[in-house]
Amino acid sequence: MSGTLNKVMLIGHLGDDVKMHYFEGGGCVGRFPLATNETYMSKQTNERITNTEWHNIVVRNKGAEICEKYLSKGDKIYVEGRLKTRKWQDDNGQERYSTEIQCTDFTFLTTKKESAAQNQNTTQTPKPIENKPESKIENTDVEDDLPF
Repeated sequence: MSGTLNKVMLIGHLGDDVKMHYFEGGGCVGRFPLATNETYMSKQTNERITNTEWHNIVVRNKGAEICEKYLSKGDKIYVEGRLKTRKWQDDNGQERYSTEIQCTDFTFLTTKKESAAQNQNTTQTPKPIENKPESKIENTDVEDDLPF
């Protein structure tokens, strides 16, 4: 094989919401951290060990806008892309490197229902229990608004 290949495929959970940056020409870039986990059993202690690896994901233009609109922290996503290493200088003048996944394709793996339930569980506070008598439903022939 004479060619080369730079391809990454990840399935993980968003570590934060998508952060957007817009350019004057109309383009945009979205960035978010993605966590992937590896779980194994320790032979010495016989306990379950989980290691988390963090990946910096970069999505461009229309893909970035879609991710910003539909993804939030904790959602599960499949990401496909390529590795890109950037070189930059920090405030002290030291050369630094960061490796990113330049996303070329993605698939949402968390359904809207799961995402809504997750958001509802994290934002609602428990309500106090009230002593009310149970009400009975009298009419069970109620039609749904479903088209099928």
